[in-house]
Amino acid sequence: MSISNEKLVERLQNRFGDALKSCHVATDEVTIEILREQLLEICTALRDDTGLHFEQLIDLCGVDYLDYGEGAWQGPRFAVVYHLLSIQNNSRVRVRAFVDDDEPRIDSVVDIWNCANWFEREAFDMFGILFDGHPDLRRLLTDYGFIGHPFRKDFPLLGHVEMRYDPERKRVVYEPVETEMRMIVPRVIRHDNRYEETAKGE
Repeated sequence: MSISNEKLVERLQNRFGDALKSCHVATDEVTIEILREQLLEICTALRDDTGLHFEQLIDLCGVDYLDYGEGAWQGPRFAVVYHLLSIQNNSRVRVRAFVDDDEPRIDSVVDIWNCANWFEREAFDMFGILFDGHPDLRRLLTDYGFIGHPFRKDFPLLGHVEMRYDPERKRVVYEPVETEMRMIVPRVIRHDNRYEETAKGE
């Protein structure tokens, strides 16, 4: 049996009360915002409470709000978002927790949902968010010697370094990026009577 979003919002508000910074429906899905210090307690309750029963973590991702809303955003820069599914109740919830800008870190939920392992590694690799208690927090998508975090909005499009195989050293080497940014503006040529008449009139 599916639980309506309105009913789920009511259940969440009754269960967590003031622990929720916000609880609303966004893009047809219930979204709750919590403090990062209460993450483990609330996530454990979301999984174990029989009225909620969010036994499955569908996805976990980082978000960089730098320049969000064309600079109108006034909140913290980084957040971690958890997408949960209750198979039993046929319902979903999105959980968002903000982290510090200078040292973005939050507790790992691997002990609650084991599948969070690689999700958290990806968020660490791409955004530089640290997950306290993670059993093996290391890069997942980039090379171990990679510098920076590519999904941060202030990361340069060309990166900081480039890598290539050096046949003399017989290994991969890292060097400063030497490629210059090029702006390519497409030229559109139309063979149309309207444009020919304009040209003649000029």
